[in-house]
Amino acid sequence: MTEPDSDSAYAMVCDGPGRLLRGERGPLPAPGPGEILVKVLACGVCRTDLHVVDGEIPASYPIVPGHEIVGTVLAAGRDAIGFAPGQRVGIPWLGHTCGHCRYCKEGRENLCETPQFTGASRDGGYATHAVADARFCFALPEGLSDLEAAPLLCAGLIGWRAYRMAGPGQRIGLYGFGAAAHILAQLAVAEGRDVLAFTREGDADAQQFARALGCSWAGPSTAQPEEPLDAAIIFAPVGALVPTALKAVRKGGRVVCAGIHMSDIPSFPYADLWGERHILSVANLTREDGLTFLTPDIVGKLKSHTVPFPLAEANHALAALREGRLQGAAVLVP
Repeated sequence: MTEPDSDSAYAMVCDGPGRLLRGERGPLPAPGPGEILVKVLACGVCRTDLHVVDGEIPASYPIVPGHEIVGTVLAAGRDAIGFAPGQRVGIPWLGHTCGHCRYCKEGRENLCETPQFTGASRDGGYATHAVADARFCFALPEGLSDLEAAPLLCAGLIGWRAYRMAGPGQRIGLYGFGAAAHILAQLAVAEGRDVLAFTREGDADAQQFARALGCSWAGPSTAQPEEPLDAAIIFAPVGALVPTALKAVRKGGRVVCAGIHMSDIPSFPYADLWGERHILSVANLTREDGLTFLTPDIVGKLKSHTVPFPLAEANHALAALREGRLQGAAVLVP
């Protein structure tokens, strides 16, 4: 679906939890102070979008989902700096922070007390056009297609943050092999780490995909590795995987929960945590994550495997993600 002329825009809108997205035509949005107007070229479909649509995380309805946005700058509002018309940019999940709460002052803007999130509290990229705070946008390296770049803006960034939090261990387990894990696995393998992929029971396609990307082992998430892991990163929103991963890591090992939403974690024996094992969570991202990740040296090691959908088929893309029918990442193309 494309806009009929330069003065109108089209968006897929979520009116509330559990509602199918609906198409809406309207006037072209105007950038405010410090903002840029972007023509959307591609927008990745993230599991967080499912949480928004399902009401599992806070959102301001009606809302246009989508926070893995690749586009070109059309116009800039007053005091917007850093990007010129025609430049390609990426718009991520973190859309704005206050800049003055204790977390912002400590350099932990991902924990801001009054943040705005693209596709949840400010309209996102399931649209032909989007408006974004220029300070929270990223320049994108050359050589990446729009489709390849889109998943890097959340699946890649959150994977990068989780990867760094997991520490320098050589043996890493990835639980849930979707958009984020397939990107992170490539990076870890390229850096010489031993990567094990834990998938849904019986998901032979995902296991084969993981092995094709260089994982040394792939199997069900219920399995225990022959040798303990140095770290485990959980991308699947399944709380029961936390005790499972704890049993899989060595003493001093780390279990990193990388999702924004997860089902409840069941109780487990203290003995499984003992031995200075760590459980950590990843909350959002910082601009520093983007600046260190979206570089030729890092993204040059990666290839996003994508499945394109027309913008008007956003509901079909979300359904495919929900049902586990994707290898890689779905991307909407206006």
